[in-house]
Amino acid sequence: MKETNKRHILWRYSLIVLGVLLFSSAIVWNMFKTSVIYSGAWNNKADSVLTQVTIIEPERGKLLADNGTVLAANLQFYIPRIDWLAAGMKKDTLDKYLPALCDSLAVLDPTRTAQQWRDELTSSYDRITTDKKKRNHSYRLIRRLLTHGEWERLKQFPFCKFALRKSILYSERQTKRCKPYGSMASRSIGNVAQDSTSSSMHGRSGLEMALDSMLYGVPGEATRIQLTHNIVNHESVPAIPGYNITTTINVGLQDIVENELYDMCHETDARWGTAVLMEVSTGEIKAISNLEWNDRAGDYVEGRNNAVLGYEPGSVMKPISMMIALEDGIVTNIDEPMATGTTWIYEGRAINDPHGGAQLTPRQIIETSSNVGMSRIIVKKYGSNPGGFYDRLKGMGFFEPFHSGIGGEQTPIIKRLGNTRADRVALTRMAFGYSTLIPPLSTLAMYNAIANDGKYVRPHLVKKLSREGQPDSIVPVSYVRQQVCSPENAQKLRIMMHDVVWGSRGTARKWVQDERVPIAGKTGTAYTITSDGHYGSQKRLAFCGFFPYDNPKYSCIVLMLGANRGAGASSGMVLKNIALKMYARGLLGSEPSYAMTVDKDGKQVTKTPSQATLFASTNPKHTTNVKKGLGIGQARVFQQPDNKGKSGVPNVRGLAVRDAIRRLEDAGLCVRFQGSGYVMAQSLAAGAKYVRGQVINLTLRN
Repeated sequence: MKETNKRHILWRYSLIVLGVLLFSSAIVWNMFKTSVIYSGAWNNKADSVLTQVTIIEPERGKLLADNGTVLAANLQFYIPRIDWLAAGMKKDTLDKYLPALCDSLAVLDPTRTAQQWRDELTSSYDRITTDKKKRNHSYRLIRRLLTHGEWERLKQFPFCKFALRKSILYSERQTKRCKPYGSMASRSIGNVAQDSTSSSMHGRSGLEMALDSMLYGVPGEATRIQLTHNIVNHESVPAIPGYNITTTINVGLQDIVENELYDMCHETDARWGTAVLMEVSTGEIKAISNLEWNDRAGDYVEGRNNAVLGYEPGSVMKPISMMIALEDGIVTNIDEPMATGTTWIYEGRAINDPHGGAQLTPRQIIETSSNVGMSRIIVKKYGSNPGGFYDRLKGMGFFEPFHSGIGGEQTPIIKRLGNTRADRVALTRMAFGYSTLIPPLSTLAMYNAIANDGKYVRPHLVKKLSREGQPDSIVPVSYVRQQVCSPENAQKLRIMMHDVVWGSRGTARKWVQDERVPIAGKTGTAYTITSDGHYGSQKRLAFCGFFPYDNPKYSCIVLMLGANRGAGASSGMVLKNIALKMYARGLLGSEPSYAMTVDKDGKQVTKTPSQATLFASTNPKHTTNVKKGLGIGQARVFQQPDNKGKSGVPNVRGLAVRDAIRRLEDAGLCVRFQGSGYVMAQSLAAGAKYVRGQVINLTLRN
């Protein structure tokens, strides 16, 4: 019996030993195959992994305003997640911290109450821990993206400190392109999107697209290296971050331009409007706005950049045509009358002129916006050679691209005419702004040259490039042409455009005149072409000009489609209101004061305000309290600004800021101030008419 059991035991052991030997032999054989027979293939595979190159995305540069304020930048956001099945996660621990955690979460994300947070966390824990398939351990704690500050704050909450140590709480990082000023200049700034062939983010519109090669930077490279326990990425070629680009946009001026354009679009029911404000001497675009009606939003929103798209400009083309006439000697004396008439039949086609007369001087042709007069002048030289008009514009640099930095920028389109009857008729239309496609920015650049004594400066949106560790690169002022016309002819054109606003027959005289900021410019109206190829009833209304007239600092163009008023009453009013707001904020080189007086010759001039008298308080109780508190029997009571029985803006010069604000807000005015101390100047003169809600700016000094 014992012998039999022994044989059975030995037989079992033999089987076990044999199995171990066979298993060991298989291991040895596979080791031999891997290290000897297939060594080449495995070495090649290892080399392919270790030599694999991973692209490192560079940090995209910032877009900045002219004073360094951020317009667009990459920001890191965080998605907080909890792994309910992580090692160390116990139900007792969650129950211990849950009340305090829910109170804190309700403060960080008030979309849920503390009790709702408690129910949400408990149900998510139960759902995930009882999931038999265990497919998803992760729970997104807060649905919205958290900023860096909010993530740091969350990490200090009850339970979260413990969860971080145990790797229960973690975050996913996301990079987003953010615009701190929201929709302000949004279309000009542009947007970014992921490239279709890679994960890289590139500009898709506006400055983001036009300057993408500089903003994007240079990608880096990372290779895989073998460590003792792991294979990790090693940065072999570091990524070079993109340039920070300082633009010419001024946030304060941008705010003025957008608000004035927005208000006028609402007043006139325009379909869209665009406005560009430029510095005369440098060509820096200080503000640009494009608004269009959006049915879904029920309001005007940032639309396509109409400032750089071609349209028939209408009569704003006439000063450019007149510039050619002056430079070519067609016109020498701007005060010499010439035969015009209200209708002119040329090549069998009539040109009608509702503003014309039997005789007009070149000054009056621009002042009254005479189509007949402008056509007659251009035909004098180019009637026998219509193509010469195009050649003349080309020689002036009119068709050269600006490379302004604005995405989608177009150049003017004007056909080079032959010498047929139809071409000669088209020439007369080109002279006053039809049969052409000219972007508003191109018109503005020419007007800016007139204001700049003929220097044709290049409009631009980029001011400076900078990168950490490298010196700044300043973008210099450049010129399309050093002189597009002589200073003498530029002066003559300025006189003509001054007459448009200030002349007795000027087309903008009723709306754009204001003694505080003398403006010169030109109105323009053009009918739109309908789908059947004919001109319809809807109009594009333009006003382009510069200010102040005596010493032009800024040029501006405003173009609106479908406004229910004329060009002067819509686009012209926008430009005027922009200029007045700049004046009120002291941005035109002088102290703002709307007070007017009459000098000894009977002319209206700006009244120089007297030195402000300082007042301790307008509240009589304050004086009484001071006298009693200090035991003063007799004390001098300072005189207060006298507003009794007076209408209009209250006089607050000399008051402390709190008293001034109280008095002005009681009158229904919106108060803004700069400085500290007592009111030394107010933008709306005492006694001036105003409307409730109007803004008044106060200058304070100690």
